[in-house]
Amino acid sequence: MKFSRLVLPGVMMIAATYGLARFSFGLLLPEINQSLNMSEFISGAVSSLFYLAYCLTIVLSTVITTKEGPRRMILAAGLSAFMGLLLMGVTPNVWVLALVVLLAGGSTGLVSPPYGAAISLWIKEGQQGRANTWINSGTSFGIALTGAGAMFLAQNWRLTYIIYAVLTFLVLLWNFKAIPNDGAGEGLRFKKGNLSIRGVKGSPSLIMASLILGISTAIFWTFSRSFIEGAGDYHEWQLSLFWVVIGLFGGLGGFSGSLIERKGLSFAYRLGSLSIASASIILPVTAGNWLLSYVSAGIFGCSYIFLTGVLLVWGIRVFITNASLGIGVPFLLLAVGQVVGSVLAGWSIGTWGYAASFILYGFIGMGAAFISPKKVRKSNVNN
Repeated sequence: MKFSRLVLPGVMMIAATYGLARFSFGLLLPEINQSLNMSEFISGAVSSLFYLAYCLTIVLSTVITTKEGPRRMILAAGLSAFMGLLLMGVTPNVWVLALVVLLAGGSTGLVSPPYGAAISLWIKEGQQGRANTWINSGTSFGIALTGAGAMFLAQNWRLTYIIYAVLTFLVLLWNFKAIPNDGAGEGLRFKKGNLSIRGVKGSPSLIMASLILGISTAIFWTFSRSFIEGAGDYHEWQLSLFWVVIGLFGGLGGFSGSLIERKGLSFAYRLGSLSIASASIILPVTAGNWLLSYVSAGIFGCSYIFLTGVLLVWGIRVFITNASLGIGVPFLLLAVGQVVGSVLAGWSIGTWGYAASFILYGFIGMGAAFISPKKVRKSNVNN
């Protein structure tokens, strides 16, 4: 299959599920809080449901993708995101919001494993690493789009979600036409036992790294916009531009595949983990200055997409016989960490305040840098 035929709709589907359906919530959260009268703790708890849904659906998606191929799960992800966004725009109270969040958040878990499998099935081996990291970078484009949209619809979060739903439906149609029907080819029929992580060399360090990084990044995704809004005298467009900066700089994270090829997986991982931890430490120092706070946003956006690309390649190298499992395991543990991190962040902010909480989470993230990927022999690496 031609590289762009799979990668371009893949980038846009990741943008729709991760950017519009999942991470846009942090940008619109202040308006949602006011409209539905939610406290910081309730906000953190509801936000954690995005990650909880992700944890459940990524397991389901990994199993079904392994057995049936990628097409069904990719389309299910698009439909879940579309329905979640549409219902988000008409939710009457926090209880319905929580249920809708589960639907929207579940789309991200459904979508990641099948794209890894699709790439391993239909993209040439020498192009698979770049295809994986560029599709993963679709998150950044979705985040930039949500920020741009908020500049014009800042006070109407319901209409914003309905517009996002329409865009997601168009992306769903694109993928419906682009993904081949023959999804259950020989390349996706893995041997019995390959859905297990037991005894897989390198999996414990991958699991711990993903979990810690999930915990440490949850606070930035959920509360960074609320933090700077209260810390400085910001115009609404400046708050929205903060989110755009996260997305635009996230696009640079698509080059993680190239850096891994040049400098190695361990170097790329340490660079990414230290960079993303520094963003949470820098923000409390710069939150009152809109220009300097954008520096923190840029570092975080670039580092997050870069680092998820590194985890993606790391996972595929560890679970060499099953690309969907290689993506599913680190992304699942990343989400588990974000479930825990989001709930604790709401409690921590209510107890110690924004600045102390962000610094604490930054130091937690630095701990992940001490967990290093083991070297993988060239003969065992597919991409």
